[in-house]
Amino acid sequence: MKSNFNQASFKRNFTIVLMAACAAFAGLHSAAHAQASFPNKPITLIVPNPPGGLVDGSARIVSDALAKVLAQPVVVTNQPGGSGNVAYGNVAKAAPDGYTLLTSYSAYHVGYPHMNPKLPWAQKDLTPVALVTVATNVIAVHPSIQANTLPEFIAYVKKNPGKLSYASQGNGSLSHMGTEMFKQRNGISMVHIPYRGSGAAITDVLSGQVQVFITTPPSVMGHIQAGKLKGLAVAGPTRHSGIPHVPTTAEAGLKGFELEAWVGIFAPAGTPPDVVAKLSGAIKQAMETPETKSRAQTAGIEIRYKDAAALDAQVKQETEFWGKVIASSKITMD
Repeated sequence: MKSNFNQASFKRNFTIVLMAACAAFAGLHSAAHAQASFPNKPITLIVPNPPGGLVDGSARIVSDALAKVLAQPVVVTNQPGGSGNVAYGNVAKAAPDGYTLLTSYSAYHVGYPHMNPKLPWAQKDLTPVALVTVATNVIAVHPSIQANTLPEFIAYVKKNPGKLSYASQGNGSLSHMGTEMFKQRNGISMVHIPYRGSGAAITDVLSGQVQVFITTPPSVMGHIQAGKLKGLAVAGPTRHSGIPHVPTTAEAGLKGFELEAWVGIFAPAGTPPDVVAKLSGAIKQAMETPETKSRAQTAGIEIRYKDAAALDAQVKQETEFWGKVIASSKITMD
């Protein structure tokens, strides 16, 4: 029987297959090595808000401590355009290699998907890395308001429906959603005045142009301490160490009303699990240092680390909860 075997052809084809296998192996080895040596260059931490306030402050606390743990620079970049959606979209589209991260604000993350189906990002585009900080909201009012306690304030607003205005960091922010929930809970009416960030809002609240601001401690704590604003209640389970004279909402007679903002770190979807795990572990280590805890306390921010799985569960639970509030309040984005 005549054989069709061609030795030269076999050698050529075998060489091609061998070279392809070697290239594939080299690629896998290179990727594995890159992940094992992560990080070997600076990391960018994108903030969807202007400088100042809870999210930016948390990012800077995290970045400084994380840079020491990872022995690489962690550069904070503010990208506040499009009500924060520019930053979210940019991170969602970034290379999933762990070098571009998002400092995510709870209200944006769990609220925006309910408000606009045409966002340049979706929750599935972002991988949870770690929860880093929380801040219980404070119900603060201008001193001109004739009320010194939370029940007095609620009674005052009921007698003056629609005459008071409240500030928020923008449509869809936690101060917006939380105040709408506060209004629903107490059957009161106030006019919403949205701002682009805490800095612009607090200016008008201090002047009395806007009378009410339910927001996180970094924006109002110093002004309450100085007597420029009245702190009526802390919307959390315990009093805040920076303003210990301000009662909790439960102590003030409004049980069951709590409002906490959180800040979490997210990576683009598809980031290798070992890179996410390394980042999450490094963040935990960074958040536990005495220096980091001291900086956070001074800023009125509470460190509360959670790993990626716990953060993912919290996002799912709060997305469902705030979806109901948004629907009943008819909250929309700018």
